[in-house]
Amino acid sequence: MTHVFIAPHPDDVALSCGGLIASLRELGQNVAILTLYSGTGAGTSDGPGQREALGFGSKTIWPVTEAFNRAHLIADYPEDSSAAPWQATKEGLEATQGDADAAAKRFWQRSSWYRRANIHNESLAGHPLIDDVSAQGAVLTSERVDAAEAGDLMALRRLEDERYAAFAEVSMIWLDLADAVYRGYEGDDALLGEPRADDLAPVDLLRREIVRLEPQRVYLPLAVGGHVDHRLTRDAGTALLHDARRWVMPGPDYVGQIAYYEDFPYAWWDEFTRIEELPGGGLPGLPDGVSVAAEYADVSDMLERKIRGIALYESQIDRLFTDTKSMANAVRSHATRIADLGRVPNGAAERYWVTTPA
Repeated sequence: MTHVFIAPHPDDVALSCGGLIASLRELGQNVAILTLYSGTGAGTSDGPGQREALGFGSKTIWPVTEAFNRAHLIADYPEDSSAAPWQATKEGLEATQGDADAAAKRFWQRSSWYRRANIHNESLAGHPLIDDVSAQGAVLTSERVDAAEAGDLMALRRLEDERYAAFAEVSMIWLDLADAVYRGYEGDDALLGEPRADDLAPVDLLRREIVRLEPQRVYLPLAVGGHVDHRLTRDAGTALLHDARRWVMPGPDYVGQIAYYEDFPYAWWDEFTRIEELPGGGLPGLPDGVSVAAEYADVSDMLERKIRGIALYESQIDRLFTDTKSMANAVRSHATRIADLGRVPNGAAERYWVTTPA
């Protein structure tokens, strides 16, 4: 079971939910961040082969290293023993190694991790064994590094996402839909306005990715501030609440599983307090009989870790906060304000709006 945080862009979840994510990981909970709009729209395809080759929907860049640790296993028979008729021959092992390497190469081709499916548990090409490395950081994808150095902003933001995934010890999934600036939205009036009629929320794509993650809870942006990508992300997630009510092939009931986070720094800029302050006077698209109730996450002991995580998104700091110190002060100030609203005793909180039967 996984806590799945849906991000419109790289950095959105770290900015809004970094305290809760740190708390969940401290408790040993699995966390996955699924980012929708992390691409430019060039060369994308929905075919399964193309998705794997291009890294769309990459499962994770932070494997659970314990799963690869075989140090505690011993052989039932010595390797040179002929007493075990089921034991693989050298030729069989080499054939299996070739197949495993080919499969691993396809799967990890666009991942930020270098991985060889080494069934012999031997060092290959000078790379250390996973069993000998207790904790690894992100190994940044060379193609992304080259693109970022050439001035590709989305590649740079993707690399920052990879660094955050390693820092926060979370799974990171990118769907690489084109950012609004690559879909014809120009200027603040367009970016912070209503989505165009021909620009639909990616409901089917999001549903497919969420279902395969078997979520314990799904966190969606509330779209405070009204950014078009945040609205489309929210609306795509909200559409899942209607799945259980379909007459034909009803889906899972996400009421109680879906929660909405307050988009930071928009919520800080707007001094957001109540759901009624959203455009239109409320949360659009909720089914009849479903409402939302505020829950407060005490992040007092994780606030500084949240700040360190946000600081990894260097490309966004100047644009959003002027400098790192101003960012830290804004995060602390906003967390204190939310704690006061929720009467959280330790003085720092994040607020989530959880779906509930009305």
